[in-house]
Parts: sequence; structure tokens; C-alpha cells
Amino acid sequence: MTRLAKPSKARKTPAKPAAQEDEDFALHSLQAAFEKKKRFDASEEQMLEFYEQMLLIRRFEERAGQLYGLGLIGGFCHLYIGQEAVAIGLQSALDGDKDSVITGYRDHGHMLAYGIDPNVIMAELTGRQAGISKGKGGSMHMFSTEHKFYGGHGIVGAQVSLGGGLAMAHKYRGDGGLCLAYFGDGAANQGQVYETFNMAALWNLPIVFVVEDNQYAMGTASARSSAETRFHRRGTAFRIPGMDVNGMDVLEVRAAAEVAFKHVRDGNGPVLMELNTYRYRGHSMSDPAKYRTREEVQDQKDRHDPIEALKKVLLENGKTEDELKAIDKAIRARVSESADFAENSPEPDPAELYTDVLVEEY
Repeated sequence: MTRLAKPSKARKTPAKPAAQEDEDFALHSLQAAFEKKKRFDASEEQMLEFYEQMLLIRRFEERAGQLYGLGLIGGFCHLYIGQEAVAIGLQSALDGDKDSVITGYRDHGHMLAYGIDPNVIMAELTGRQAGISKGKGGSMHMFSTEHKFYGGHGIVGAQVSLGGGLAMAHKYRGDGGLCLAYFGDGAANQGQVYETFNMAALWNLPIVFVVEDNQYAMGTASARSSAETRFHRRGTAFRIPGMDVNGMDVLEVRAAAEVAFKHVRDGNGPVLMELNTYRYRGHSMSDPAKYRTREEVQDQKDRHDPIEALKKVLLENGKTEDELKAIDKAIRARVSESADFAENSPEPDPAELYTDVLVEEY
């Protein structure tokens, strides 16, 4: 006689913590609040300030490109031309006394957005002692603890994990600050990014992750390398709300920043922002950018340029072409001054090779 096996007891699924049981989590929980007021109500003074800051980045980067061509900037050099509205819109909403910023190697624009002296940035690009990292960081590894700017990192995606550490420090110290961690659409496919997402959500860290989606990871279009190109959705598995933002409109970026920063400051954990933008130059100065057409780049400039868009608003609000030309002239002069300062500054003493290698115990 065949013996029948005893029916096994039904295995119960372990209960999940209450915080993970709710089904109300919405990917776009912040998007709804953002959609209600998608543009920052800037005063004329604020708009002029945004315009001047974006123009400074543009003219500075154009001059950096010229110096690179002359051989005065060595190594790699990644320009921020086209993406100015991202850094200005986000960093104008930060608390400079509390918050920290970390980014990848396309970092000149972020430093200028912080109001750091163009002289020391250009001196760093040209490897001079007067540079903000004493000429040892160059284009990709600028750093200023005084301004709570923690780089400038050459390893793709590494700054995201380091940003998680900065956010942990803010929480541990209880200083009320948050970390703004930038990375690109190419870095968005790095595993360490998702490890950081997991820990940031698990520990409720005060961090805003910012994907600067400039359409191309080096020479590869996003759609060819990413199964999910709506990068603000990438935090869903970790219950991190996402925001989809037009990174070519500085007033929209600033409005989104206020929503995201409030969410984090209120103790609700991290936010993932996708800033859709476009770089007009190649990935770096050594990139001829043959993977896209001139017509594509020109179309982006004609239809979406962040500086021209704000200029149009200023003209509609009563500013004149002559007034805006005067601003541009003054900024060009300021950038020329920074280039002259850099070229006339001495190179570091060879002994500098042995400094800043270790942190002495204190």
C-alpha cells in the first residue's frame, strides 16, 4: 500500500515591518506638489543674478576650452556648457552654512555656482600653486572644505557613495544640513549608486541625488545603454520618490529644488531628481563628438538654451539688449582676468608632491 505523505503545514510569509507594508508609496509623490508650481517666482533681482551666474559659467568654460587648446590645461577637461541651469537652479536654494555638495569630474560649473573665486578655479585648471587644490587636482579633482564642496571625482559614480557618507555625517552631527550629490546618466548604471540608494533610504539620510541627464554617457546615447531612461524612476525599488525636471529652465529647476529640499529637511529621507539637460561640447575636450550631428546640437541651442531662455524673460520684463550686453561684457572681462591670473601664477613647488597625502591625527 502506498503511504500518503502528511500534508505539510502552510508556511506563513514573515510579516514585514509596518513601514514597508503600506501600499501608498508613490513614485511621483513629490512630482504632484511640484506640478502645482512648476516655476519659481523670482524677483527681477534674482533673475538677473541667475542670468549673470549662468553667463559666468558659460564664458568661463569657453575660455577654459581655449586654454586647453593652447596647451595651458593638461590632462582631462570636461566642460559644463549647456548645463548651467542645473547647478545654478539647485545650488541657489541651498543653505551655504549647512549643506554640502559633491559631484563628478564635470565640476567647474558647480564651483562657480557656489560663488567661488574664478581666479582660483582657473589657476587650478592650469595647475598653479594659487589653485583651489594647490594645482594638484586639476580639472577633475577640485575641492573646498571651506565652501563644503567635496569634489570633483574622477571615478565614475564614486561621488554618490561619498555623498551618502556626507549625508550620514549631517545626520550624525544633527547640523540640519543635507548633501546634494550629482552624477550623470552614465554613472546611473553603476552598482555602487544603488547600494547607496538602499542605505540612504534605510537610514533615512538627508540627501538629494541628482542625475544630470545630458543625453550621452561619454559617446553613447542613454537609450543604447540604459533599459530605463527615465532616471527619476530608478529609486522606486528603494522607496525613494523621484522628480522629473527640465534642466534647461533655471526657474523650473529652482522650483523643483525647493520641493525636494523641503522634503529632505522635514526628515522624510532621500529624493532622486532627474535633470534633463544637454551638453553642447563633447564628453571631454578630447572627444570630437562624432556620434551626433551638428544639426542636433544646433537644434538644442536654438530651442532650449537656458541662458537665452532667461534672457527672453528679462527682455519681456523691461530689460534692454544694451543692459544685457553690458553684463556680458563685464563677465567676459572677469573671465579674462581669471585667465591672466592663472597664466601669471607660479607652478607648485616640487615639494608639494608630498603634502596633503595623509590626514594628520588631531
